Order: sequence, then C-alpha cells, then structure tokens
Amino acid sequence: MENILEFFLLNRNVIFIVILSIFLGIEVISHVPAVLHTPLMSGANAIHGVVIIGAIIVMGHAETTGAMILGFLAVVLGTLNVVGGFVVTDRMLEMFRKKK
Repeated sequence: MENILEFFLLNRNVIFIVILSIFLGIEVISHVPAVLHTPLMSGANAIHGVVIIGAIIVMGHAETTGAMILGFLAVVLGTLNVVGGFVVTDRMLEMFRKKK
C-alpha cells in the first residue's frame, strides 16, 4: 500500500494531467454531432493500425513471456478494432448508395 501511495505522490502532476485529459475528452466527444460520430470513429479506428504495427514491433523485442502475451493481446484487440471500424464505415456508406 505504501508503494502505491508513494507512486501517486511522486507522479501527481502526470496523474493530474491524465484526469484532466479524461474530462476534456468526455466533454469534446459529448459535443460531436451524431452525423459526424461514425466517420470520426472509423477514421480513429483506421489510425489504430499504427498501434498494431507498434505492438508487433514490441512483441519482436519482448524478453519475457508476460510482455509477449500483452503484445499479442494488443495485436488481437487492435485488429478487432480496425476490422470493426471498417465494417461500421461500410454499413454507413451503404446507407448513402442508391437503391436498385
């Protein structure tokens, strides 16, 4: 317990910035119109491909089994996010196509 308290005391500036970032992110996201939500999310999911590449690189340099498992989990979850983003984008674009 002392280690946790010491960590918070030593890193209170960083923790404060993270908490402020969370509140700012919630405030910004809550004011995005519904029309823009899907295109913005699909773009964010496409950018997540960079995370997949980073996770693969980290897995290549992993020295412990735990690091390898976390890297593999990051690759799997990132891939699911990217694929899901493209599926949602495809469904969204389907709404704007002319019906036969």
